[in-house]
Amino acid sequence: MIPQEVQYREWMLASLHGDAAKYRALLAELTRHLRGYYARRLGADAAEDAVQETLIAIHTKRATYDPSRPFTAWVYGIARYKLVDVYRRERRGQMVPLEAAGELFANDHAEEAGVKRDVRKLLARLPAAKRRLVEAVKLEGESIADTAKRTGLSEVSVKVAVHRAVKAMGDSLRDSNADG
Repeated sequence: MIPQEVQYREWMLASLHGDAAKYRALLAELTRHLRGYYARRLGADAAEDAVQETLIAIHTKRATYDPSRPFTAWVYGIARYKLVDVYRRERRGQMVPLEAAGELFANDHAEEAGVKRDVRKLLARLPAAKRRLVEAVKLEGESIADTAKRTGLSEVSVKVAVHRAVKAMGDSLRDSNADG
């Protein structure tokens, strides 16, 4: 975990337990980061309103923060929703140049790291043989035929094993989301 993530998480947890000074420090730091995030996407003029809306949403939703998850991913999730709101309100009829379209849907590093961590956790729950098959076919892009040759299994066996393993991962994810 990056030091900034650790600090923000500590401040958030302290603020949830009533530490107003740590909450002010957290909001001040988040304001600085959010200004940059929105300025790159909206321009300086529109950024300040988006920052304020996001800080209000963070304050309103602070009880929903799950301490077992990265704090910055939670914040940037809220920020992305607010960005979409701004686009809907202010840019409804505007066209985005094709070369800029990727920025609208670009993932932040914090979210990507969180997704990778979650996938690793789900993979770790699988038996080793199935985990290796899923990694080969789904993550590394190896073909079913090549995986079958390499492992000595039939193509049908590889396909069924991968399908069942992915289904088991999905079931596991649904179960953990239903619990939390």
